[in-house]
Amino acid sequence: MSKVLKIFLLIGVLSVFPKAPWPQGTECVARYNFKGTSEHDLPFKKGDVLTIIVVTKVMLRDRGERSFTPILNAEFQVCVLPLNSGSSPSRWFHGKITRDRAEHLLHPPETGLFLVRESTNFPGDYTLCVSCEGKVEHYRIIYHNGKLTIDEEMFFDNLMQLVEHYTKDADGLCTRLIKPKLEEGTVAAQDEFSRSGWSMNMKDLKLQQVIGKGEFGDVMAGDYRGTKVAVKCIKNDATAQAFIAEASVMTKLRHDNLVQLLGVIVEENSSLYIVTEYMAKGCLVDYLRSRGRTVLGGDALLHFALDVCEAMAYLEANNFIHRDLAARNVLVSDDNVAKVSDFGLTKEVSSSQDTAKLPVKWTAPEALREKNFSTKSDVWSYGILLWEIYSFGRVPYPRIPLKEVVPRVEKGYKMDCPDGCPEVVYNIMKQCWNLDPAARPSFQMLKEWIQHIIQGRPRKH
Repeated sequence: MSKVLKIFLLIGVLSVFPKAPWPQGTECVARYNFKGTSEHDLPFKKGDVLTIIVVTKVMLRDRGERSFTPILNAEFQVCVLPLNSGSSPSRWFHGKITRDRAEHLLHPPETGLFLVRESTNFPGDYTLCVSCEGKVEHYRIIYHNGKLTIDEEMFFDNLMQLVEHYTKDADGLCTRLIKPKLEEGTVAAQDEFSRSGWSMNMKDLKLQQVIGKGEFGDVMAGDYRGTKVAVKCIKNDATAQAFIAEASVMTKLRHDNLVQLLGVIVEENSSLYIVTEYMAKGCLVDYLRSRGRTVLGGDALLHFALDVCEAMAYLEANNFIHRDLAARNVLVSDDNVAKVSDFGLTKEVSSSQDTAKLPVKWTAPEALREKNFSTKSDVWSYGILLWEIYSFGRVPYPRIPLKEVVPRVEKGYKMDCPDGCPEVVYNIMKQCWNLDPAARPSFQMLKEWIQHIIQGRPRKH
């Protein structure tokens, strides 16, 4: 069942809805029944699938009914959610893909893995594709008297109801539906960012000079509608997939000491542009090395330490871990505020841990040994970052060959106090480097300790 509508947002529902009207072509699902508030409104039922195809027309695909009045009321807005949003269970719907493509997506075989696609042989119908005992079965879903059915015995108002039924009972299928094959790729990501209000227009972005180079692409200064921005440019599709996850994480996080995501651009050629606030003074490690002791006093160093700790306490409170905390991944604003950046490895605490190549000198022993990442492994890295700050950007474990770092650390070795570093700060570093993760302080504790050290000392820039 398809209906066509235009949706505007109210401040009261911004936690549920995007920042801007959804674009033409967006599919939505009805979360509640909607009776309409005028004779021109087209009512719908919970679970109905809706598609925005003309901004002022509402249409039922199976009955051809139309409404020509945009629906702008609050009741309607609360009733609808984008079909492929992260909050919706319907990313198993892959649209117009071929039979061969569906079978490719359901490989390797996993009994109960499924997706729904539009039928290529019978336009207007759907196909349920299910992996079962090494094969993929394709079940045609047809319309019958305005209802959807596979066997003409069970009838459903919409795809949501149909899928929900077969997840509970195979009821004639080869297997119960167990695991949805979620829509992936940069095309899906483009839709996702657009629906959640984070999509930007490439026509409004002017790229300027390169300000950084990484393994996966350049970081460039740019101008977006008159605002100076930084842009991470990823041109390879496979690499873009990884950074889409980074951008998705950044949409969930907002703090004065985290580099703020401004938007995302996903091009049809699979290029990805992650647009963030511009940090005029670059990364902290370069800033420390270039300014040195003659420019940066004890107050400045303490406040950099506090800025980073504020950001990490926020991540800790929201059950996120960074996994690559280091001075190179902290940026400095024009007014000397330090902000944590590079969320390429950031994951929710519940996420499975990957086995990517790790920065040995910054990574906690248990994370190197067992891939056991946690907030407490971030605390270890924070201790290393503190040492970087107070040594003005020196590489950790100086004069120790890389291959000897881990064995020595696991035997209890700790770096010496940097020249000029207050003993109270060095003691904090050592507590961060406790071999027992449970014995390390939390970021909230660290924040309170550093605030106590600088209590009563005005901030200087």
